[in-house]
Amino acid sequence: MTDLTQRQIQILRCIVEEFIETAEPVGSESLEKKYSLGVSPATVRNEMSGLVQMGYLKKSHSSSGRTPTSLGLKYYVRNLLKPEEMSVKDEVTAKEKIWDYRTEFDNLLREATKELALRTRSMAIATTDQGHLITTGVSNLLEQPEFYDIDVTKTLLSLLDQTDYWFELIQKSLGSTFEEDFHLLLGEDLGMELLEPCGFIYQNYEAGPYKGIMGVIGPARQRYSKVIPIVNYFANLVGQVTVT
Repeated sequence: MTDLTQRQIQILRCIVEEFIETAEPVGSESLEKKYSLGVSPATVRNEMSGLVQMGYLKKSHSSSGRTPTSLGLKYYVRNLLKPEEMSVKDEVTAKEKIWDYRTEFDNLLREATKELALRTRSMAIATTDQGHLITTGVSNLLEQPEFYDIDVTKTLLSLLDQTDYWFELIQKSLGSTFEEDFHLLLGEDLGMELLEPCGFIYQNYEAGPYKGIMGVIGPARQRYSKVIPIVNYFANLVGQVTVT
């Protein structure tokens, strides 16, 4: 992978964070004004062009701004992300929500998935080693601009009944782990052109004899600093509280 200069890293970080916040292409002038980069808009534009050539950014069709590519988002997650861990209060509340189901694994997993969707404002998904798929929080997708596109939404929803798609996707992504052992699939990783604006973050869980994944599906521009720690926490929590 091409080494980035400190200025390029700073610009990429700002563009990713601005895009996550607004879902809009980011222009050089607004970027320089908001983030006080200390260089002219022309210099920012040159650096942005370089990042486009290297594959970290892409030019928007609808404006002069840029948006991060899957490569740019993964670089951000791997190298620049500052995780915001759940508070102790939130962790305790989450555990209390599923505690009563600790001897009924199917119900435990279902409740944990429901809580995961609620806390991430995304669609949550879980699998079991018996080949079952649990999804919840579908309505959360409609709160995000990416899913105002009916074709994107229809494509994703049509896959909820296709269990094989998810298990094959998970199998193919075994080498996609990051430092904390979570998986991040973006855009082309999902295998369908219409899912280009989507992202899938998941973590493996082990709960006694039970194994599978828990994760969330939403826009590619998810609030990774918050969502990744929540996904990791719930995957670990299922293993901690299960009584077999």
